[in-house]
Amino acid sequence: MKKTILVFGMLILALLLLFQFSKYAIISGDLKVELIVAAIAIVFFFVGIYINKKSLSKSDTTIANINKEKIKELDISNREYEVLQKIAEGLSNKEIAEQLFLSESTIKTHVSSLLVKLDAKRRTQAITKAKSFEIL
Repeated sequence: MKKTILVFGMLILALLLLFQFSKYAIISGDLKVELIVAAIAIVFFFVGIYINKKSLSKSDTTIANINKEKIKELDISNREYEVLQKIAEGLSNKEIAEQLFLSESTIKTHVSSLLVKLDAKRRTQAITKAKSFEIL
């Protein structure tokens, strides 16, 4: 968290310095406005690339970290586990059914079964419990 705050603080400082430099350059008449706007656009472009790479580099839970014993202990079938993973991706029952080539009512049955097995009342609560059990 501190690193994120530091990075964004440095980005804000760099942008403020760029704006101050551009203000003095315009006043002195050394640079044209188009060049300053282009420089600011380039800075924002690279900041966007940096933030995108940082957000994409977050590693998901690897297969080695999944507690397979807990899955067996909870008596979750392979298909139910696939449905649980799709729920964690934020998909609706209809979208899950389309991806797994099942009917929507079958998905609803699997979701209901998962909610009972994970002792959850809502899908979000099921995902939270699954993550605490280290099965997602």
